[in-house]
Amino acid sequence: MSTDVSRPSALGPGLRFAFGTLTVFRVRVHRWDRAAGGVAMAVAPVVGLVVGALAGGTGALLAWRGGAWLGAVAVVAVEAVATRGLHLDGVADVADGLGSGKPAEDALRIMKQSDIGPFGVLTLILLMLTQLVVLAGQFERGLWRGALAAAVAAVAGRTALAWGCLRPVPAARPGGLGAMVASTVRPVTAVAVTLAAAGAAAALRWECGVAVLLGVAVAAGVLRRCVRRFGGVTGDVLGALVESSATATLVALALI
Repeated sequence: MSTDVSRPSALGPGLRFAFGTLTVFRVRVHRWDRAAGGVAMAVAPVVGLVVGALAGGTGALLAWRGGAWLGAVAVVAVEAVATRGLHLDGVADVADGLGSGKPAEDALRIMKQSDIGPFGVLTLILLMLTQLVVLAGQFERGLWRGALAAAVAAVAGRTALAWGCLRPVPAARPGGLGAMVASTVRPVTAVAVTLAAAGAAAALRWECGVAVLLGVAVAAGVLRRCVRRFGGVTGDVLGALVESSATATLVALALI
């Protein structure tokens, strides 16, 4: 089923689905179906904006009183708490699946296990260190700059979800969030959402718009690798797309 976010009747349930699924916010989800799920993945950048603004604002406050590194830690911590660590868990599971070198069925079974293997641990450490270093550098250059970096990265991360749920991309296995939202977003919708997110970011600082595009491009590369390796997407893959896009966006902001 394709996504049509232009209909008010679809937008409300989609937003509820997005906030109820991607955050710890207490939101009553009235519809749990593929139509609402598809809209949710298309409007997920709104979730990123809310979470990113909360994390960035908290980080700026603590950086003002306690220094840039404390602000950076606050951003990462607030985002992890606000999302139940959902996306970080996805990164770790995907890293273990990809690093196992096993056939798709065995790799998917490894990803579903509750423990984290060495590939997952190493990937989480490197990813979070990268985020902390970049955010601390941004806060050192200004509180507003650090807060903006946090918000832009969060939006870019959720923008990648639309690409992970493109109509041609199948679910790797039945059941779970991946199967619910796989193949629900039209390519034109994903393009429109990405351009809107990049345009809004560029309106604040042109570097932010470029960083969003680069972050989504990196996530697209991760998606391609996962689809070829696992045969489709899972909830863990979608979480990995969020974190890879967000981290790549931060790195781009540091380098531009």
